[in-house]
Amino acid sequence: MLHLNLLQVVVLSLLQGVTELFPISSLGHTIILPGLLQWGDLIHNKNFLPIIVSLHLGTSIALVIYFRDEWIKVIKTIIKSIKDAEVHPGTDEWIGWLIIIGIIPAGLLGVFLETPLKQLFGYPIVASIFLVVNGFMLLFGEYLRKRSLSKPTRSLNSLSLKDAFIVGVVQSFALIPGISRSGSSMVAGLGLNLSHEDAAKFAFLLGTPVISGAALLEIPDLFGQSGETLLLIGLGMILSGIAAYISTKYLLKYFEVGTLKPFGYYCIGAGILSLGIFLTVLR
Repeated sequence: MLHLNLLQVVVLSLLQGVTELFPISSLGHTIILPGLLQWGDLIHNKNFLPIIVSLHLGTSIALVIYFRDEWIKVIKTIIKSIKDAEVHPGTDEWIGWLIIIGIIPAGLLGVFLETPLKQLFGYPIVASIFLVVNGFMLLFGEYLRKRSLSKPTRSLNSLSLKDAFIVGVVQSFALIPGISRSGSSMVAGLGLNLSHEDAAKFAFLLGTPVISGAALLEIPDLFGQSGETLLLIGLGMILSGIAAYISTKYLLKYFEVGTLKPFGYYCIGAGILSLGIFLTVLR
């Protein structure tokens, strides 16, 4: 049985809702911060991961609401292409197939590597190390983008199925705590010469079914918790959803002109600082 209090739920929910969309790793932060706050009884509980992943459901619902027009269009065009037995690259319906292909790698790896990956969630030091790795990955994405400035940026629907699969493979690195799902997807998108805005949009669209699927798979593990705990988790889903919606709106505006560099520097600094605290003060 897991004992949660209101403060823990509020902190974890807002943290998850913001950091899931910001390219700074939600799983990394939701492991590192409780470690720094010495909530050891929480992060070492077998139900901690199901609760954190369940909070993702609020985030995914917020993403569906925000991109509702795009999702309606995606679903309609996929159904139409199936009925017509035709797929037309470079069209709106093509984006739906890009999403389907892009979620395959993370889905497969999540299933086959579930046990070893879950073992990482009790180690804030590991998350701190990979947060630093995430920072350098974001800076590498900007390096790739800078190298291709002489080329015109590609539109999202110009990607091939192979391109989408590549983005999906890179996104699957986010199964490791400390590596950002949106950040890794954006870096892959920048490497394929998408604009920051389109790379972010594709990252958010691609992440929605992955986040939702993971959350729905983990929720049954929460059966048997007290009514109070389930009520707090429900509150957490609402808070994470609100935070995610606001974050999405801000980031899509930010990436019209902004880059990944500030987030990269933050991850490197925060990761090194956290690692230092874990290895010295909290050893």
